[in-house]
Amino acid sequence: MTTSFPIAGDGSEAAGSFVSDLAEQLAIDGPVHVVAPGGDSTREHWCGGVDVFRYPAPEKPLSTLRPWRLPDAKWIARVLRGGLQATRAATADGPSHLLALWGLPCGEWARRVARERRIGYSVWMLGSDVWSLGKIPGLRGALARVIRQAEHAYADGYRLADDAGRIAGSPVTFLPSTRRIALSAPAGPRYSPPYRLIFLGRWHANKGVDLLLDALDRLGDDDWERIERIDIQGGGPLDKMVRSRALGLQRAGRPVHAGQYLAKVEAEAAIASADWVLIPSRIESIPVVFSDAMKLGRPVVSMPVGDLPRLVAGAAPTGVLAGALRADAYADALRVALATSPDQFAEDVSAMASKFDLATLAGALR
Repeated sequence: MTTSFPIAGDGSEAAGSFVSDLAEQLAIDGPVHVVAPGGDSTREHWCGGVDVFRYPAPEKPLSTLRPWRLPDAKWIARVLRGGLQATRAATADGPSHLLALWGLPCGEWARRVARERRIGYSVWMLGSDVWSLGKIPGLRGALARVIRQAEHAYADGYRLADDAGRIAGSPVTFLPSTRRIALSAPAGPRYSPPYRLIFLGRWHANKGVDLLLDALDRLGDDDWERIERIDIQGGGPLDKMVRSRALGLQRAGRPVHAGQYLAKVEAEAAIASADWVLIPSRIESIPVVFSDAMKLGRPVVSMPVGDLPRLVAGAAPTGVLAGALRADAYADALRVALATSPDQFAEDVSAMASKFDLATLAGALR
């Protein structure tokens, strides 16, 4: 059961490509039914042993719905009802176990239907479950119940697992999310400037795309001489602002390009064509783009949030970490990266990539 699964295949599904990869990997050992958002209540054959049971969902991401807005409130009610119905339909032939990705509302669907079918369920939390929904009194209690009653509870970050465990009063295991990389043997990054940099993700305040643009405004002419191109790929609620500010930078002679959501294969190629991957997030556990960057041999420039300080600036550094969660600190981190050869991080980036293996991950869930 998930709120993240490909619909359009255009890269706008956030964690969706990871979920589809995971389902396909699990299907090696037997049939997998996926409950996922879509345009209508339908059942479709995805591939191999994977069938998808769709429930109605709006075009915009579910995470952007606001219950105090009447149209959004109607969609929330429809999603809650439709997801539970789809979960019941997907379990009609008696599965052995249910896996909820993510805590709410999917974990609640799993909890209810597992009780009805008298089987077990597991739940896997994202940062939005614990650090956003987990702060709302009523939803915090619902999340705690989902975690406590699960046979296994996971979270895709070290700190996230600790925080989820505190909410529920029961242990939560760290399990990293990662997706399959189709691009084989990509060329390495450049050894010297000018460098190509890329931001890839949702244009949302949580992902810090506005902080990135603030940081770019602080770079001087000497810094820009070390930059060949900066791509800001994605889309979302800050679309108008991102495009306007990118255009302003272009008019000032800065090589900044605001693109669009990229399909998975396109995203891999875009990362492989860059030298540095930018992660300016305000809130994060371990983003999928981090493991993508590691597997494609690219160091990152990251804000010090979630588990990123541990992964980026630990004993085996995989990039440059900003000194604080501020635009000026991120600008300073960019200057350090621009004065450093990405090749310096190659060995540690490769070692980090080995920790994000999809087959190992699926094996832990079996």
